[in-house]
Amino acid sequence: MPALDAFETVATGLDHPGGVAVGPDGLLYAGGEAGQIYRVGTDGSPDEIATTGGFIYGVTLDGSGDVFACDFGNAAVMRISAGAVSTYSNGTAERPMRVPNFAAFDETGNLYVTDSGEWGDDDGLVYRIAPGGATEIWTEATPRFPNGCCLSASGDALLVVESRGRAVVCVPIEDDGSAGRPERLVDLTGSQPDGIALAEDGTMFVGCYRPDRVYRIEPDGTVGVFAEDADGVVLNQPANVAFLGPNRDRLVVSSLGGWSLMAAPAGTRGLALRYPTL
Repeated sequence: MPALDAFETVATGLDHPGGVAVGPDGLLYAGGEAGQIYRVGTDGSPDEIATTGGFIYGVTLDGSGDVFACDFGNAAVMRISAGAVSTYSNGTAERPMRVPNFAAFDETGNLYVTDSGEWGDDDGLVYRIAPGGATEIWTEATPRFPNGCCLSASGDALLVVESRGRAVVCVPIEDDGSAGRPERLVDLTGSQPDGIALAEDGTMFVGCYRPDRVYRIEPDGTVGVFAEDADGVVLNQPANVAFLGPNRDRLVVSSLGGWSLMAAPAGTRGLALRYPTL
């Protein structure tokens, strides 16, 4: 476990960034609690490239650099293209989005989006948005506040953090694109896990809303603590995590409770993200 002094500030002056992502340009992107969309320059300075007027949770990017933001305030996934903001999806007619939380692309441009639902009601679900915005309910079998998500290395499954389930579950992506039966991979009882990032070797890193902790889960399923901050100063609600740098060997964490993005050596190389062209 790296000491807290191994973490360095890679950006500050952000408004409670819940989500963090690395774009195809190698730069960091994050959102703010008043709908801000930030791009962080190589010098660490954040540039507010747009605002949705909502409350941004997870962010992800496509191959052209458009930002797809899970916007709790607007109950929609918003698309930011060259500074212009539009609604990409607000769910389906029978199930409008309520708490869009995180999103991940596959190679062909399908966007998987968790909707956490109401805490305690176990009514969350995962949408799949086809290129262009057509939206379907993909699975309701991960209902316990589905939150962070990422695709497996081979693209044949979606890994989903269930915050209230205190677990990481694996949902197979069947040959026809439908969702298979979820399998519980990791028990994280004693925390409220939030975001997830996957390394090339299968190691999982999971950020927590509570306590101020980042887990490292080995490929064999062994759960360890990568970093923890009992005071919540360096790591302040490190909800989401991503791999940073030309070698993807640094782990950057968000600070939902603060104003910074922090990073430390990951000790492994992150899996390359998918940046489809829509």
